This record gives sequence, C-alpha cells and structure tokens, in this order.
Amino acid sequence: MRYEIHPQTPARAVSVAPPRPRLVVVGNGMAGMRTVEELLKLAPDLYDITVFGAEPYGNYNRILLSPVLAGEKSVDDIILNTRDWYVENGIRLHAGDPVVSIDRRRRIVRSQSGTEESYDRLLIATGSKPFLIPVPGHELPGVIAFRDIQDVETMLAAARSHRHAVVIGGGLLGLEAANGLMRQGMSVTVVHVMDSLMERQLDRSASVLLQQALERKGLRFLLKANTTEIVGPDRVTAVRFDDGSEIPADLVVMTAGVRPNIELAQQAGLHCERAIVVDDTLQTYDPRVYAVGECVQHRTATFGLVAPIWDQARVCGAHLAGAGHRRYVQRATATKLKVTGVDLYSAGDFIGGPDSEDLVLRDPRRGVYKRLVIEDNRVVGAVLYGDVKEGAWYFELIQDRTDISSLRSQLLFGKALCEMQPA
Repeated sequence: MRYEIHPQTPARAVSVAPPRPRLVVVGNGMAGMRTVEELLKLAPDLYDITVFGAEPYGNYNRILLSPVLAGEKSVDDIILNTRDWYVENGIRLHAGDPVVSIDRRRRIVRSQSGTEESYDRLLIATGSKPFLIPVPGHELPGVIAFRDIQDVETMLAAARSHRHAVVIGGGLLGLEAANGLMRQGMSVTVVHVMDSLMERQLDRSASVLLQQALERKGLRFLLKANTTEIVGPDRVTAVRFDDGSEIPADLVVMTAGVRPNIELAQQAGLHCERAIVVDDTLQTYDPRVYAVGECVQHRTATFGLVAPIWDQARVCGAHLAGAGHRRYVQRATATKLKVTGVDLYSAGDFIGGPDSEDLVLRDPRRGVYKRLVIEDNRVVGAVLYGDVKEGAWYFELIQDRTDISSLRSQLLFGKALCEMQPA
C-alpha cells in the first residue's frame, strides 16, 4: 500500500478593514451640513455618515426663502446639496423623517418612521423653531410662520385666492415676508410691537428712513401695536389689538422671533439652559455628542446669524476629523442687509453710551445716512443706510480697535479719502 503526502496549500491572509466609526447627524439644515462639508474636506473617508432631516428635501439655503416668495427664485435655485451629493459622498439621507428620540446609553437614535441608527459620534443641528404668539386664534387656518419651504408654498397659495395679509413682526424676516406677499399682489400691513422697525440692527434715524422707503413701495405699518386676538370662525378674518381696533386679514404671518429647538436634547438628558450648552469645541456635556447652529448656547450666547454658525461648523468639523486644535471664539458680527431693495449695514455697538459720541452724515437727496459711534478715539459701532460700500472697512476698524484720531475729520467719507491724509 502506498501513501502519498500532499503538502497543504498555505492559507492566504485576507485583510479585513475595520468598520468605520458611525456619525449620525440630527438635522439636515445649513449648520449641520456645513459641518459635514468641513469634515469631508479634512477626513472624507473617516466616518460612515447618516443624516436625518425633518423636511423632504436636500439641504437648502433658508436665507433665500424670501426671493422664492417674491418670485425671484425657484426652490431648485436655493438647494445647496442635492440628493446626488449625498450619494456621491456615501451619506445615507433620511429626508422627511425627523429623529424623535436619542438613547445615549445605547448610543442609538430613533426616527419618526421607526428607523434606528447607532452612532459613535452624534451631531445635533436641530436649529430653531418660530415663536407663534399664543393669543386666542393663533391656531386658526391661515396663521403661519415663515420658516421653511412649506410656509412659502402656503403663502403663495394664499396670495392666489386672498387679498389681505398681516405680518406680525417688524424685523428683517417680517419685512422680507411683507415684500414677497406684496410682490404676489396682496395688500400687506406690518404690525410691530416696538416703535421702530428692525430695532436690533438699526438706530431710530435709519429705521425712519427705511419705513418711509417701504411705505413708498406700498407697504403699510402699525407700530406700537399689541396683538391680542386672531379673529375668525373657521379661518382667520381679522387681527385685533389691545385698543379694541382690528384690521382685516385673510393670512397672518408671524415673524416674532425664534426659539432654539432643544426638546430632543432635553429628553436625552443633555445639559441645556436657553439652548444646548457646548464648550469651545462645540462638544456637549456628553463627549460623544456635538451640537452646532441656532440650537446651541456657547458662553451664555445663542446665535442666529450665518457668520458665527459657519465658524462653529469649521471648528466642529475639525474636531470630528481628529484635528482638534481649533477653538470656537465669539467675534463681533456685522449685519449687511438688503431689505426690499434698500441697502443697510450695521456693526458693533451702534447705540452708544454716556462716554461715546456720534459722527453723522445725512444726505436726504441721495437717501444716504451714516452714523459712526466713537469712544476713546476708536470706532465701536456703525449704521449705514443707502450707501454701505464702506461697511467692511468700518467693521475692520471696530475689530482692530484702530485709533482714528488722525482720520476723524474724513472718516465718514470713506477709506480712500482717509488714506490720502498724511499720517
């Protein structure tokens, strides 16, 4: 009997890549997706990424809802990240399916549809929600906020079949809503509880100029008006005020401010005050959970402007990517606004105090108003109306705390003239 011995073929080593850590993003808005974009720049293959969003769209530019309402842009024009972008970057998007609970012990989120996703890192970017003044009738059909694409579609539908619109709130958002509805053919009244428009961005003189310009365009204003009731049996028919007067309304748009959307974080046991408390890395009290945007509170401050939120996205994206040397630092912000064709710019402390003084230029013929607030020979605030081209330079002077003693007499006339002066 013969035995044959065959040498065994050695098994080939197969390398198996370890699973990537899982990043779940709660919120498909501008802050959350900007953070993901910053992360992808630094570490495109680091995470397995899943995004949940409440709206049935890709990420869009909420700031440009006003031009959509005015008929200047379409919804497609304001999309920032199409569905294809998510696919190209290997991101699973659950659009129209908001997260309803976070289990931090098991590290799992659960969505409205029942979908569950586990995470190694969680990014909360739930933004803010509009504040509807809780007066009687505020839940009637025809009473809406101005916050998302659905609100715009509701307003456009109302404009096709109704006449009278009332916008409650005289800030930027309210004025943009009023302009858009007027452009759609509605008769529009702006109701504001304060005695001047956009009081957070403008001083009284600039506010008066703005109101006059908008009245010439056809808008009506009721200032120092306190709404007490939305009237209507089945749908809004009027708005009533504390003096007993009322005005007709087929549509009421409330733009009386927003509140950080923190219910989900609170239910998950994250530390919240006015908003979700984060440190300089945008990390919450749970080191696996980060938060950015209008839902966060950093050193007692909350945020509504784009510039600081973009700064947050850069810092948070870097930390998620493992490049943890960046820190979020609050900076002075400037607001450049274009309200219905009127240019406005404000920066810093434009109110001033007992030790400040004002440099003012008024040119009624050209519709120009400039006011610089000076303290200790430094510019601390600026308000510009009608001519804003020097806004960035004034903001630079504010940030750098530049001594303007030698420029004082020419300061209102701009950078070019100041640079011609001998040092």
